[in-house]
Amino acid sequence: MQRREFLSGMAAATAVGTTSSSAIDIISNSLMNDESARMTASHFGPLRAFGKNGRFESAMDASELDFFPVSLTQGVVARTYDDTRIAKPSVRKGYLKDGYKSDKSMRGKDEWVEVSWDEAYKLVANELKRVYKEHGSSAIYGGSYGWYSVGSVNNPQTLLGRMLNILGGYTTRTLTYSTHAIRAIMPYVSGTDESGALQTAWPVILKHTELVVIWGADPINTNQIAWGVPDHESYIYFRKLKEQMAKRGVKVIVIDPVYNNTADYLNAQHISVNPTTDVALMMAICYEMMKLGKADENFLKKYTSGAEEFKKYLNGEAEDKTVKDAKWASKICGVSEKEIKELAKVFGSKRTMLMGGWGPQRAHHGEQFHWMLTVLACFIGQIGLPGGGYGFGYHYSDGGCPSPAAPVGSSLALASGKAAGSSAFPGLGAMSIVPSSEGEWKSRDNIAIPVSRILDCINNPGKEIDFNCKKLTYPELKMAYWAGGNPYHHHPDTNLMAKTFEKLDTFIVQDCFWTASARMADIVLPAATEQERNDITKSHTNKFIIAMHKIAEPYGEAKSDYEIYSGILKEFGDKELMAFTEGKTEMEWIKHFYNTSKKKGDESNLGMPEFDEFWAKGYVEFKIPQHAYEYVKQAEFRKNPIINRVGTPSGKIEIVSKKIAKAAYADCPLHPTWMEPMEWIGNKTDKYPLNLVSPHPKYRLHSQLNNTWLRNLEEVKGREPVWIHPEDAKARKLKSGDIVKVFNDRGTVLAGVIVTEFVKKGVVRIQEGGWWDPVLEKDGICVHGNVNVLVPNEPTSSLACGNQATALVQIEKFEGELPSIKVFSQPKFSKKA
Repeated sequence: MQRREFLSGMAAATAVGTTSSSAIDIISNSLMNDESARMTASHFGPLRAFGKNGRFESAMDASELDFFPVSLTQGVVARTYDDTRIAKPSVRKGYLKDGYKSDKSMRGKDEWVEVSWDEAYKLVANELKRVYKEHGSSAIYGGSYGWYSVGSVNNPQTLLGRMLNILGGYTTRTLTYSTHAIRAIMPYVSGTDESGALQTAWPVILKHTELVVIWGADPINTNQIAWGVPDHESYIYFRKLKEQMAKRGVKVIVIDPVYNNTADYLNAQHISVNPTTDVALMMAICYEMMKLGKADENFLKKYTSGAEEFKKYLNGEAEDKTVKDAKWASKICGVSEKEIKELAKVFGSKRTMLMGGWGPQRAHHGEQFHWMLTVLACFIGQIGLPGGGYGFGYHYSDGGCPSPAAPVGSSLALASGKAAGSSAFPGLGAMSIVPSSEGEWKSRDNIAIPVSRILDCINNPGKEIDFNCKKLTYPELKMAYWAGGNPYHHHPDTNLMAKTFEKLDTFIVQDCFWTASARMADIVLPAATEQERNDITKSHTNKFIIAMHKIAEPYGEAKSDYEIYSGILKEFGDKELMAFTEGKTEMEWIKHFYNTSKKKGDESNLGMPEFDEFWAKGYVEFKIPQHAYEYVKQAEFRKNPIINRVGTPSGKIEIVSKKIAKAAYADCPLHPTWMEPMEWIGNKTDKYPLNLVSPHPKYRLHSQLNNTWLRNLEEVKGREPVWIHPEDAKARKLKSGDIVKVFNDRGTVLAGVIVTEFVKKGVVRIQEGGWWDPVLEKDGICVHGNVNVLVPNEPTSSLACGNQATALVQIEKFEGELPSIKVFSQPKFSKKA
């Protein structure tokens, strides 16, 4: 079915704020014919938006760009005028009085004082000057991480890096909370960053695949969002997969501790595995395949390096003397011996596609998951064949959907070098493009620390650590500037973060909303939302370049990120300001990006319109070439592994890595290895007997949209829901609707009980992204349910130094008066002292 044929059968859109289907149809039709309905975009999809009298009134799905619009787009309007919007630049009262010498323990408790933009610019600029002068550039952490913007001009993290590079450099970050371990390990294994690698095209899977294994992923849930702008075509293909299950008997297996949305939608066979034990299960499948004679020995010999040594490990001939058979694995992973042996039999007898997610790598020894899943695909031996092999992106940003190679232009990027390589930029073009202006700032050699090690860095200045087969020395940080992100959501062990950040002289947050991070800052700068300024972006799949029209005037005194950084740099002088803007306005940068793309498009005879025509229409669409529908991952490697080597030292898929072996990491050996996680069901105690998992949420993007009515679709008495198995609930005399304390030595959160068999016995589930609402006088108990309060800050291993997302906890019924939720209202303000 073609996209427009599919959409013609759907309602045109859903207008925010309406209640009846007839009203929706009327408003949708009027918006489609109203010149004031303008194109914009978000992480939830493209939108047609309607503004009136300077206000963002309503929005509808841009159905000509979106294959399957999702409900999350309705939160874009709702958040614009939410009670959590930041209206004016604000300074913590104690900081306004004493500056960087103020009492840092008052963060989150102090009153706020609203100031003028001129005063705010001076405060920020003077503190930057002081830190640069007294401590040097490495003392400023500008590696702010977050998902906020899809715009190319107003990407807050990119612009922050640009500004700090112009001023003298800074400490940035590398890798991401989403993909920390996979991005570190897979270049050693397959020679590429598999988190962003092209997947075998869905039409190939629908034609050739007989068995789809979705492992540690919930693509029906997570494909709602994209780092760029999603077009949601993946939902069409998942629907077609369901049709193929009925039509030609395609089998789908979902392996996850939770019976998730995808298992439910596809009515798939569900293998309920203990959290963080997937590696043991995979090893047993490999062993049993060898025992059955179903392991592809020819593939292992021709296309891999180290298979014989790894087989000795599986056979118990290595140092641990343990045979990795079904009996051994069953005791670890909670899957029966019979099921494991059946998986080994079916994996080796059908054309099998392993679709691995990113969730399991957010765990202690998380590097092992993707390494071992790749090895399992090697044992099956179908890598490079149509419909076989593996892929790690089908749950993310419409992975596997046929796409063009759009002639996208350049982003307003960071300088070259380490800073550019770690830039979190979702917009047009390559992250490392250097702007046209000349200057020393373009060649900064900034220190880049692993993103999830920020607390370790602050607590251990000067410490040398192992990281990615190299050594890294932590700088001494004195200041953090966070823009477009919410570290008090993203980072594990929230209470530790609050205590650790007290060691910073100054914490600046630039955001649209009074998030937990903003409330814990010293200086807060109000930013405009994506719909309150003009910009340009693209769909994540490159099918469209999208105009982002300004729909409404900024809330209160909020300014665009471009304006904010320009205002700060003006305090330094005309030279610094000119280096930042290059004499261009935001609209001129938008035209520059588009015209750069058009020049590339013209060279390929794509027939892109002139800018004014593009801006009026709202988008440019690119044709998908036929070969994109036929793409098979690693097909060329399979045809000729000598000419088409992968990017490893051996040119083959490395089951044993000599590079990693040379590093001699005890927590990440030379080949995939089963190592007990620091906290899992296998070492549970009477004190903390439940294994917590924290998957991506259904009705928000991390913490985005949690300040809208969408949270009411899931919350229990205003608290984040916690799923618990009926037997675990019975043992604690709990029922659905109860409010409980979920706790361990790191902290306590309140949550609302949902008793369900969708979660494995001994496992509890709280989605990540709930806004942190601590009662600081009671040891930081979060009364709303931010799950990261409970998650350890310990790294995955010395290789990736990544973040975890699981923990051991206990649950008890909450007694007494239920505390009120305060995080979704304004903080306390004071007049100037």
